[in-house]
Amino acid sequence: MPEPKAVKPAGSFWDDVLTVLDRVTVVFNVAGTALIVCLMLLIGADVFGRQAFNAPVAGVPEMVSLSIVAIVFLQVPQALRSGRFTRSDALLNQVWKTRPSIARIMELVFDAISILVLLALLYAVWPLFVKDWQRDTFIGAVGDFTAPVWPVKFVMVIGTILLIAQFSARLFKFVTGRESGSGS
Repeated sequence: MPEPKAVKPAGSFWDDVLTVLDRVTVVFNVAGTALIVCLMLLIGADVFGRQAFNAPVAGVPEMVSLSIVAIVFLQVPQALRSGRFTRSDALLNQVWKTRPSIARIMELVFDAISILVLLALLYAVWPLFVKDWQRDTFIGAVGDFTAPVWPVKFVMVIGTILLIAQFSARLFKFVTGRESGSGS
């Protein structure tokens, strides 16, 4: 006799959505870390080439400047998810100890304002991405080294969307009681 299928508890759809969001965020974080390792190897090769052969690797400064922006947008959603998002929370920590209900409101306001700011950023970056893609904008000097700019703008768009999603997930968890405020 076949075993009956397990019935998912109520609300598990949102748990699945949050799990997928967290997994995508981790994948982006790993991609950012891999990009850091690649940059370290590239810079090491450039230094070695300069010293040993008086021949630097072409385009290293351009690749570093593009990569730093990409790394930030790849990794910042995970920083928020794991509670390592940079902010000054000395006041908030104190309020959590003495007035948790006020701290809760402060957290909710912080998350809501963050979403609004990120929506404004997305509104500003999207047309830049489209323009760079359509015009095939590049960085570097023709004949020496060139790299397209649009992939970094695309990472900025996707990273911003992921960060909005993580702030929204925080709001959702907070409002539904899936996560209690800790003051951290």
